[in-house]
This record gives sequence, C-alpha cells and structure tokens, in this order.
Amino acid sequence: MLTLIKNANVFSPAPLGLQDILIGGNKIVAMADHIDLPASVATVWDAEGRTTTPGLIDQHVHIIGAGGKHGFSSMTPEIMMGEFIACGTTTVVGLLGTDASARSVKTLYAKTKALDGDGITAYMFTSYFGIDPITITGSIQDDLIFVDKIIGCKLAISDERSSYPTTLELLRHLREVHVGGMVSGKGGVLHIHLGGLRTKMDILFDLVQQYEFPIRHISPTHVGRSKDLFDQALDFARLGGMIDITTGASKYTDPYKSVLYAMEQGVSIDQLSYSSDGHAGIGKKDANGKDIGFTKAPIYQNLDQVRALVQDGQVPISEAIKLITLNPARNLSLAHKGRVMVGADADLCFFDEDLQLTEVVAMGQFMMKAGVVVIKGAFEN
Repeated sequence: MLTLIKNANVFSPAPLGLQDILIGGNKIVAMADHIDLPASVATVWDAEGRTTTPGLIDQHVHIIGAGGKHGFSSMTPEIMMGEFIACGTTTVVGLLGTDASARSVKTLYAKTKALDGDGITAYMFTSYFGIDPITITGSIQDDLIFVDKIIGCKLAISDERSSYPTTLELLRHLREVHVGGMVSGKGGVLHIHLGGLRTKMDILFDLVQQYEFPIRHISPTHVGRSKDLFDQALDFARLGGMIDITTGASKYTDPYKSVLYAMEQGVSIDQLSYSSDGHAGIGKKDANGKDIGFTKAPIYQNLDQVRALVQDGQVPISEAIKLITLNPARNLSLAHKGRVMVGADADLCFFDEDLQLTEVVAMGQFMMKAGVVVIKGAFEN
C-alpha cells in the first residue's frame, strides 16, 4: 500500500510550497503539485498546509545512557524510541561517553539495532573518550568496513578525562576512519568531544593546516561550551569544517544565540549543526554550589532551539531547520537523509502555525498523529 500526503507546505529544507508527497515503503517515490490516486491504491492523508520538514537528526546522543561521574547511582538510563518520536527525531547516532567499562560498545550496537527494529533509523560511533580504541572487530577501520551501523569513531580531547592524545595519535585514528569510510562507502568521521581545558581545538588546526588532513573527516562537538572555544570553532568553520553545538548540556549561552552570533561573524549556517548530548549525566547544585543530585541532558532541545531561532531570532525556517536535518546528514555522509525529495528516506515532520510538532513519519510509517505518539518501542506500552 502506498501513502499519499496531500497539501504539505514543504521545506526540503528549501521552500517548495504546497506539494503532494507519495511514499512507497520507506522511500519518497514522487512529489508534485498535484498527485491523484484511488483509495484502493493509496492511503491518503491531507496535511492541510502544515509546515513539512525532513525528519530530525540527532548525531550525538547516549542511547544506552551515560553519566557515572559521581558513582554508579549517577549513571543515566537508556532512551526509548517513543521519546525520540515525541521531539521529531527520526535518525539518531548513538555513542559512548567517558565510560567503556560499565557500558559496552557491543551493548551500544545492540541498542542501535533495537531502535532500528522499533521503526527509526539508528547508527553509532565506535570507541569512546580514550585514545586506545574499544571496538567490535578489533580495529576502527574494520568496524567501519564490516559493521553495518558504525559510521565513525568517538574520541575526546582537551578534557581531564581524555587520554591527552598527540597529533600523531589523532592522525592514526583519522587514517583508520578515512580508509574505513572509503572502503565501506560510509564517508567516515572522527567525532571529537571537546572539553573545557585551555588547549581547546589547537590540535585540530594542526591536523588540517600542518598535516593537510581533509577537514570533512573531523567532527568536533560541544563547541558552544565556552565563548572562547566557540570563537575558535568559528575559525575552524571558516576553514570548511562542520562544527556541532550541543543543545542539552555543555553550553555557555542559549544555542540559538550562538548561531545568531556565528552568522553575525560571517559564518554560514551551512557549517553549523545541533546535537543534544541526550542522556549525558548532569549534576544538580544548590544555591551554594553543593551537589544535590543528578539529571539527564534532554533530547528535545534540538527542536526547541530551532524554534527559538525562528521565532526569536527571525531566521527563516528553511535555514534554521538545516541545523538538525541537512547539515548533520552532510556531516555524516547520509545522502538519503535530511531532505524531502524523491529517493530520500520517508522521514517527515509536520508542524502547526506555531511550529508545534503535530505528526511524524519515520521510514514511511506514521509514528505521531495529532501530537500523540501512536507507535512506541516494545517496552513502552
């Protein structure tokens, strides 16, 4: 059975106006100003002019939980599929944090496959904070080549919990990611957690400027942790790099304000992305700075910060929505994601006039209708 969506006000992200969208299986198979099919052939749903965007992409999320900085009781729980649908996220990239002892890269792979089975698209980064890689096959390169869901590698720099990697050590990781991506056709990125140490991104500039490593394979995140770090990240973007702003944690100001500042400084929004750092562990403090408990970084701030960028920052939705659709898809070399076009995966979000999420389609299936999640994971009902 085909699904025909009528009268969708499409932002692909480019504005296309009212379009009819025909979905066959998990793909968009046709788009036109007007498509008519009999009810015996297609299920028809009228979008009634709703703002329609690609499904949202979260490229840095702790799908099996994270935390643990304050002992076992501070470890955060895994994320269920319905939680992603509730904020319009139809594609996720899971990863480990500091801990690869109590949490396993194999468990991460299992959760990635489980989310796929529940109905959204999930990928993962192999390894974790440390420079000595923790992989499934025994090497980063082989993980990218032989493990279907692995599209890159995770590493940390400028953080007291990192391994303080040298330039040569990073280059060796990058070579494995680069070659593994070439052979597997995945693109391949080294996704780099940036901590708060004063070394900031210095080593990344050495990789690009001194050693001439292709910048497209270097994917720094948490660039909005401090103003000084963000200013340096803008220089990295000016070299052609994609920089990732965390919305759920590790930020010196509202992420949408960072985007506005970047644009004022002449950096294109095409070089920026959002990710949530969802379910990272965050300590709660009282007025005196004393630890009083823990919470988890939210996953819904990606959408909230895009909404703020449009409503408070007066950025057109066709530009703002790139931060969580087209741009992360480009960064991860996911040609079938991040766009509303023929041949793309049928991942769609629909919004009312106030940019409140009303419907979500993931891989051709309605997962949210009229603001209610109608399809949840196996253990959510």
